Amino acid sequence: MRACTCTALLLACAAAAGAQPSAPAPSGLVAETMHALEGRLTYYARRLAGRPTASGERFDPDQMTMAHMTLPFGTLVRVTNVLNQRSVVVRVNDRGAWGASRIGDVSTAAARELGMLGRGIVRAQLEVLHADDGAPALR
Repeated sequence: MRACTCTALLLACAAAAGAQPSAPAPSGLVAETMHALEGRLTYYARRLAGRPTASGERFDPDQMTMAHMTLPFGTLVRVTNVLNQRSVVVRVNDRGAWGASRIGDVSTAAARELGMLGRGIVRAQLEVLHADDGAPALR
């Protein structure tokens, strides 16, 4: 049993290592497969302002945006800080959250509203409100 688990983990890691970070998510599957997701959330440094995101937009720390590894660009997501229950709605416009067990990176404006500027990393929950891939929203 342990060997099967280790083999499965090894195969999953190998598949992830070859993934393209800017590839779009599979169409039509997002809202059906992603329920509320919980994990570690970080935010972008202000010094990244003006740099291009994976969607081609320039990063604006004052906009309510986020990076996610697989959600389609334009997807609206409710992000809730589990510690204080503060929530914001953000739009996915970048790929990322490159650290271990991280579920996303939010803009400075979103981080401020979530009350996470002093912490840097918080436990958060993501809920897809509108997937910009033709899939229905989750409730």
